[in-house]
Amino acid sequence: MSRAYSCISADAHLEFPPDIWTHQVDERYRDYAPRRIRLASGADGFLIEGQTIYQGGSNLYAGADPTTYDPVGLTWDRPGTGGPEDRLNEQDQDGVDAEILFPGVGGRGMWRGVRDDAAYHAIVRGFNDYLGEEYCAVDRDRLIGLGVIPERGLDQAIAELEHCKQVGLRAINLAVFPSGKTYPTAEDDRFWARALDLDIPITIHVQIDRQRTDPVFKYPKEPPAAIRPPDPMERLFRYGLRGATAATQLVMSGLFDRFPTLRVYFAENQIGWVPLYLEQMDHNYNRHHYWAERTFGWLPLKRAPSEYVREHCYWGFFNDLFGIRVRHEIGVDHILWGGDFPHVESDWPHSQELLKEHFQDQAVPEDERYRIVAGNALDFFNLG
Repeated sequence: MSRAYSCISADAHLEFPPDIWTHQVDERYRDYAPRRIRLASGADGFLIEGQTIYQGGSNLYAGADPTTYDPVGLTWDRPGTGGPEDRLNEQDQDGVDAEILFPGVGGRGMWRGVRDDAAYHAIVRGFNDYLGEEYCAVDRDRLIGLGVIPERGLDQAIAELEHCKQVGLRAINLAVFPSGKTYPTAEDDRFWARALDLDIPITIHVQIDRQRTDPVFKYPKEPPAAIRPPDPMERLFRYGLRGATAATQLVMSGLFDRFPTLRVYFAENQIGWVPLYLEQMDHNYNRHHYWAERTFGWLPLKRAPSEYVREHCYWGFFNDLFGIRVRHEIGVDHILWGGDFPHVESDWPHSQELLKEHFQDQAVPEDERYRIVAGNALDFFNLG
């Protein structure tokens, strides 16, 4: 019999120290893995090649008193930094039946500085092995860990996708597009197809990692630099917030026409801005796509761009009263609550009070409340 869920946090983080999991890294490359050090101040830090020392900061907030909390000088003995048994107890304290567990800031983002490709991939593999074989294995119904996908080539990304499935991870998280770029490419289709074959849900935490100078799209035609007009893609997401860029990139690449069953969950985005984004996305597409087709070789869409977003994109929030007020403009079936434990956005261990305030304030019917705090996560992550 499947487990009954009444509350699932669809956005939580694994902020445990590296000494918990680095034993899973291939011994030949273990010296490249992040390690915990004690700083002169008495605080903990993570040390790894190519990065400044990571000290946790506001990512180790849960349960703190905001009048006395200080993000400087912390050690990894706080809520959210322990092993799986600790995590289950912390879920119980917060009235949460399960969590979707994203890699912590002190994990995935730090590994990019490792220059040796073999060592980099061994670190990713070690993390995923620990998560799938040890951490989540304690209770796979409640500890829903997301596999990390490497960012150094499509073949490696697909291989790790397949490995995540083998070790029991139910979904994966993308920090960049599958090819390792900050914009979609035709070769990414091999990854999307394999993810659908394996029935592995795709998540993006907040947004695709990119710098302002990174291109958002590679167009079929590129006008000469001397006469290059403004990028038309930026017109479509300019009134959206962080996840809007990647959602627009996916839509305008034609992805959802090629893969009509593919869905993507954008965690920790808040949602109040989404209706304006969708409205302005369509307006700007209608205003600009004719000249963009002539100048950049844009391929016209079969439907309004907002229709693809409404059908294929799911949005996560942690505290957004206005977003709940406009929930029907987004689609109740595409909204997921996540407490963001143990980051500074978290209200742990008082998440149920927060949710009560949100739903009572807006007189949200019980069936809609259930969809937002449990049912949508059950469906998206195939937990039912």
